[in-house]
Amino acid sequence: MIRKLFKIMGTSVLVYFVIALGLIASQRPVELPKSGDLDFSKVMKSRFETPESEAFRRADFTARDGTKLNYTHVRTQGSEALPLVIMVHGSSWYGGQYDALAWALRDVAEVKAITLRGHGLSPETRGDVAYIGQLEDDIADLIADSTQDTSRQIVLLGHSSGGGLVVRFAGGAYGDKLAGAVLLAPFLKHDAPTTRQDAGVWAYPMVRRIIGLSMLNAAGIHALDRLTVIQFLMPDAVLNSPMGGYATTAYSWRLNASYAPRRDYLADVARLPDFLLVVGRNDETFFAEGYAPLMSGTTGKGRYEVVDGAAHLDIVDHARTEALIREYLSEL
Repeated sequence: MIRKLFKIMGTSVLVYFVIALGLIASQRPVELPKSGDLDFSKVMKSRFETPESEAFRRADFTARDGTKLNYTHVRTQGSEALPLVIMVHGSSWYGGQYDALAWALRDVAEVKAITLRGHGLSPETRGDVAYIGQLEDDIADLIADSTQDTSRQIVLLGHSSGGGLVVRFAGGAYGDKLAGAVLLAPFLKHDAPTTRQDAGVWAYPMVRRIIGLSMLNAAGIHALDRLTVIQFLMPDAVLNSPMGGYATTAYSWRLNASYAPRRDYLADVARLPDFLLVVGRNDETFFAEGYAPLMSGTTGKGRYEVVDGAAHLDIVDHARTEALIREYLSEL
């Protein structure tokens, strides 16, 4: 009887792994279409000319594993007495996404816009990290590198997937470091009520491969976490421009998992500090009016603003966004 039981258990385990590996093997990266639904035209036309000023510079810091990571630093005289705002870019891009916004906020904050590991012009390994959670460790290292003053107000700001990473950070081991958060059209989860299923074609997830890797991870197996699980449709107008070298068009399983809230995303939302959420009414990827009813049922700490006429990408540099952030920082 016992031998039969072990045989059944062994067969079940074998079937489990055969299914997982079959799902993983059934999908591979593909050639994407030439165009999608996200409008990059405003972003390309409104490229910010970086100022020739000591207050604006590119710098780097050393993460705990010895890797040097880049960030944009905007700092003026006396800014050490102001909140430190760390900006986290969206999928596929880099810290330069925030050049204009960072410069505009220089009188109300010290700003560091990080280029996340696996991104930027010349990352050590494009589209990948060493382990799930490494992006959070990197942000914590940047905070530690920036100030030894434990009373300093630290605000994390993120757009799209960057907003999702801010939510994840708040719900993780370092959440108590934050005095505030700014979420610009944040990604919460693929199946969250805020995510459109029929518009904003931009991200192409390999769903079967994701399920298979989730199964392996549940069994404690991470040997295949390096595999690509999502591709991004960056248009040729961007890829063939002088900025094309900054684009990262595919993510591994472990980077993609690191870049979003955990499976129970509302548990991460519940741990957010006082936050401001701004989204464009014309967002092609998310339901603008969906955030407040979803998140306010979990936390009462949020302020939700929908900006008329703004889409997913141009919400970052919208004049109303800047005004709302200024007001939010003044009330911290």
